[in-house]
Amino acid sequence: MLFRLAGHPLRWRLLRELSLSDRRVRELTSAVGEPQPLVSYHLRELRSAELVSTRRSSFDARDSYYTLDLERFGELLTEAGTALHPAFRLTAPAIAAPRRRRLVLFLCTGNSSRSQIAEALLQDLSGSAVEAFSAGSRPKPLHANAVRVMRERGIDISGRESKHLDVYGHRRFDYVISLCDRVREVCPEFPGDPTTIHWSIPDPAAEGTYAAFRRTAADLETRIRYLLHGLGDRSPNKKEVSHS
Repeated sequence: MLFRLAGHPLRWRLLRELSLSDRRVRELTSAVGEPQPLVSYHLRELRSAELVSTRRSSFDARDSYYTLDLERFGELLTEAGTALHPAFRLTAPAIAAPRRRRLVLFLCTGNSSRSQIAEALLQDLSGSAVEAFSAGSRPKPLHANAVRVMRERGIDISGRESKHLDVYGHRRFDYVISLCDRVREVCPEFPGDPTTIHWSIPDPAAEGTYAAFRRTAADLETRIRYLLHGLGDRSPNKKEVSHS
């Protein structure tokens, strides 16, 4: 099934785009240079196979973001290889340290949960290879459930403070990663032409359950693990598709 889906040139290009960043359909249309009806058809095919999911934008409910399920894709790739020959069973390579220390900024609206969790996870998973920061467009106090969910992972963020993104307005980063749809719309230009990535992740505080914070932490951990595999190779000047 995976080879049938991914073997189509246009679907492969869509998967490649979504492996880098969550996208709206018009951004995907622009990126692949094909008409929207054709792009939407192939996105439906990918959604039917549960390789791609969609969720309404928290900024504009008339819009939707498409997300590639990285774990699902990896599982299908492993299954396909093993079905062909047992020796083709895939194992993830060790994360290679980038040639130089990368600077990564995570942004969300409140800097109270998502971006704080992402900052702590990236620091923990990368060791000293990456320096992570976080900020928000409308900072709010650190959420108690964000502290709790990180404590479950052996990481203490209780002493951290929320910061406004203006604090880093003149700082150079290699990557700027927005974690909510609202902050993406107000994200300023940062010096040094950083790579910009968008992960459309719901605010766990809006759901109001601790289970939502656990899902958020798990989602971020998966995305960050995949991000780390590319930090050593990907150009720090590759820009995200314009969202204007």
